[in-house]
Amino acid sequence: MAMLSLLSACGAVSGGQMERLDPAAGDASPEGLRNTYEVFVYSFRDSDGDGIGDLKGVTEELGYIKDLGFSRIWLSPVCPSPSYHKYDVTDYMAVDPSYGTMDDFDELVSKAHEMDIQIICDFVMNHTSSQHPWFVKACDDIRALPAGAELSDADTAYISRYNFSKEYADGYTALEGTEWYYESRFWSEMPDVNLSNEDVRRSYEEAAAFWLSHGVDGFRLDATTYYCATDSENIEVLSSFNSYVKGIRPDAYIVCEAWTDSSSYISYLSSGVDSMFNFDFSGKSGAVAKTAAGSMSVKTFADQLGAYEERIAAESPGATDAPFYTNHDCARSAGYYSAGDYVSQIKLAGALNLLMSGNAFVYYGEELGMKGSGKDENFRAPMQWSTDPSAEGMCRGPEDMDSVKMPNGSLEEQKDDPLSIMNYYRHALHIRNAFPVISTGRTRTADELCSEKAGAFIREKEGYDPLLIVINNTDTEYVCSLPASYRDYNRLAAVLLTGEDEVTLKGGKLSLPPYGIAFLTKE
Repeated sequence: MAMLSLLSACGAVSGGQMERLDPAAGDASPEGLRNTYEVFVYSFRDSDGDGIGDLKGVTEELGYIKDLGFSRIWLSPVCPSPSYHKYDVTDYMAVDPSYGTMDDFDELVSKAHEMDIQIICDFVMNHTSSQHPWFVKACDDIRALPAGAELSDADTAYISRYNFSKEYADGYTALEGTEWYYESRFWSEMPDVNLSNEDVRRSYEEAAAFWLSHGVDGFRLDATTYYCATDSENIEVLSSFNSYVKGIRPDAYIVCEAWTDSSSYISYLSSGVDSMFNFDFSGKSGAVAKTAAGSMSVKTFADQLGAYEERIAAESPGATDAPFYTNHDCARSAGYYSAGDYVSQIKLAGALNLLMSGNAFVYYGEELGMKGSGKDENFRAPMQWSTDPSAEGMCRGPEDMDSVKMPNGSLEEQKDDPLSIMNYYRHALHIRNAFPVISTGRTRTADELCSEKAGAFIREKEGYDPLLIVINNTDTEYVCSLPASYRDYNRLAAVLLTGEDEVTLKGGKLSLPPYGIAFLTKE
């Protein structure tokens, strides 16, 4: 196989011996850690011309996803639902007709597996749709109760699958025509289920078994902090579900959303699930964006990353981090930067996310610098295959989406531009794949190489060659002489540059252009 330098499209390089890296090699680390691409199916790719993304559309783009460097796909909910986002499920063991058929799903999984791409499904068990048969029956039974009646064990089991009360409380909605309220913390049309109900638990286990039987490789669990009243109860639910899933498939991957502070969500790893999403580093106010913007130093970024890894290891040694920068609930990251060389900041932030250990997640379209802020629909705009909204594969997007200008161009425009955001992401992913220590190792700050902003850290793990990663998050060149303790990192193995400037390593002196990253190994 011909070997292609990952460096050639990232800018000129001089000095030092460049390592040639195969961009198709090492999609998954030896420990099974994988780069994951989140696909919001409704807005990703339309295969049949109805304007709605579908499963066949995802299948059509497996090659694109693979070439970028991903080996796992997280599918947004695919079950039948009255909404465009489909987080309000009406049937947990079927595919929404607008997305295709069960055969389409099976074909997607089969072809993905042929390419060593795993598929994990969004699994929503905090709430159902208000149109789910359980809730329809529960409401009918509530309405049939005599005036003034209280609930008892003799009442229908469907009522007990939800949380009904005669007392109004925050997060509850009045049930029209009755004196009752029901819990619905996200939306009136998404009633929260009662996860202490054994019938509910068994139904979700049955649904999980169904999808595992269709070849899925795991689940992303939505809204886990809302399952019950306390963290300990939530952890118990996760522990039970995780044990059930792993009893069917021990290597199934389970990653959980817990949108709260890390002191709470890290404790959820005691349930045995594989990962909790890392919210501390995500979004506009997270460590990734702050470092890319220059308001946080590389040293602080590395210190926080190392401390975070230690906390995970202390809570659950078998768990791994799930770093992400944005997702379907976040404003698009390209809108975080507006001053100076903002395109370089967009690129650097993407790399910082991919330089975190664990299973890294990237939201579709971030690799194109898509924009979208304000309401949720704007975060879920059509994947920009083309600037022509009528082009093959283009989706129309959510009905209530605002008009969103995409200043960084489409895939059609970026694919052949070596300096595009897309090609930067692609090279960052290939470097991550080429050095498994990036995803599997632990972080140690290289204090002697850290200035106010530019700095470095070492990623290391027993059995792997250590990797010194030097990052310049400023708009000026960073020049440093490697201290004696780092002089044996004398091989410039890879670089990731946002422009055409050069990086040099000669005689122990490293020169790194603005927003550049250098990867150094020992001879």
